[in-house]
Amino acid sequence: MTKSLKEIFIDILGEERVLSDEPMKNHTTFRIGGNADYFLIPDSIDSVKEIINICKESNMPYFILGNGSNLLVSDKGYRGVVIQLYKNVSSISIEENVINAEAGALLSSIAAQARNASLTGFEFAGGIPGTIGGAVVMNAGAYGGEMKDVLVSATVLTDKGEIKEIPVEELELGYRTSVVKTAGYIVLGAKIRLQKGDIEAIKARMKELTDMRTSKQPLEFPSAGSTFKRPEGYFAGKLIMDSGLRGYQVGGAQVAEKHCGFVINRGDATAQDVVTLMNDVISKVKEKYGVTLEPEVKFLGEF
Repeated sequence: MTKSLKEIFIDILGEERVLSDEPMKNHTTFRIGGNADYFLIPDSIDSVKEIINICKESNMPYFILGNGSNLLVSDKGYRGVVIQLYKNVSSISIEENVINAEAGALLSSIAAQARNASLTGFEFAGGIPGTIGGAVVMNAGAYGGEMKDVLVSATVLTDKGEIKEIPVEELELGYRTSVVKTAGYIVLGAKIRLQKGDIEAIKARMKELTDMRTSKQPLEFPSAGSTFKRPEGYFAGKLIMDSGLRGYQVGGAQVAEKHCGFVINRGDATAQDVVTLMNDVISKVKEKYGVTLEPEVKFLGEF
């Protein structure tokens, strides 16, 4: 008798790391989403590679998950395998002014370790609610800094199953994009180079950025961060506000009153509420200003 897919996953990871029919609302910062068929929690790069090979051989869709920021999961869930790197494949090591981090390492954890080692240049990322893997894919940035300023290289798993290190010059990092995204690679880790700095100055800068975030962003509600990409020459939040949409609500989803660039979950929002609201916002801004807003948030599952 051939083994089921679940039994194969359990052989690799152990029973406690293989979940079935897992609610994705428990694993996204939006707190929205139906159930995933399988939710796997690998604890090494080797097991990640092995799982992906099995998914490919079985024609089973799979999705690599960090800490679930910047993600909207369908109310119908995900008919496939979610592979969570956050928490487990997340080691961080520092040699002089170079930091090596596995894909699941939180940006906030890397920033804290950089600060403790008196390394400056990563303060901008300390409040971005994501992992280094997702940050490389999207060339994440905030407050005048972005990943391409500090990256030395990224280690990826290619679509052909090869592990290779790509230097920053070949990562094609642009606004919320990279060769990792366009080629469908999977980030396994990244190398960052920072500068020696003064720990008190680093602490002060991190506190300043935290205070700015807290005062300007609706952090008291679940969201996926900035909902729309910044259109060239404009700010998405201002266009939405000037279109009279501050506080606009569909079901439990709302354009945040504190910052119109965020769509928030007021407690019981469905993915459909969010999609309907986003489409209304796109339509209204297009009608009023002739600018087409593009989602920054990623969609997983059937919409």
